[in-house]
Amino acid sequence: MRVVLADDSILLREGLVRLLAEEGHEVAAAVGDADQLIAVLEQAGEEEKPDAVVVDVRMPPTHTDEGLRAALQIRERWPDIGVLVLSQYVERRYATELLTDDSEGVGYLLKDRVVQVDEFLDALERVSTGKAAFDPEVVRQLLMRSRRTDPLGTLTAREQEVLREMAQGHTNAAIAVRLHISQSAVEKHINAIFDKLGLTGTSGYSRRVLAVLRYLGT
Repeated sequence: MRVVLADDSILLREGLVRLLAEEGHEVAAAVGDADQLIAVLEQAGEEEKPDAVVVDVRMPPTHTDEGLRAALQIRERWPDIGVLVLSQYVERRYATELLTDDSEGVGYLLKDRVVQVDEFLDALERVSTGKAAFDPEVVRQLLMRSRRTDPLGTLTAREQEVLREMAQGHTNAAIAVRLHISQSAVEKHINAIFDKLGLTGTSGYSRRVLAVLRYLGT
């Protein structure tokens, strides 16, 4: 695939360039801030557009949310480009904002996960093909809310497991394999989740990840 990288850490950036090149992918550009990232995409011709971008959340000049704002801008202007956001920590506001946007072709990965090469490459491949890829730890922390007032508290333990797998972007078939249950059982649990969270009238991919996690708030 063709990839553009944006991270102000030269060490991480160059490491990713080398990793992707060794895996046979093309790194079209590797930049150190969000403005350069947007400039690269604006200057690229239609045939030069990347399949995906990898962007850090915090970059110059303020090191707050430059990367996130760039990610959201990319999603709006170039929806066909997959976006994999990297963060040092689980930043709930940023993760939730991505989850409550159209998350097809979007991922949120902790930087520690980059050293797990297969997981990183799998996440990048998924966003480049229009799927979601959210770090399990990100999903776990987003789901940690008081069960007394949260509608998620009505879910069974198995439904919680299925929801976590859904939020990571796995298909029904993949969830069945990962949880060692039948695909029909997965479908039954998902329908129960939608029903308990009042999502039966919602259509499309949003029911699988976005609308469910919208109940988590920020």
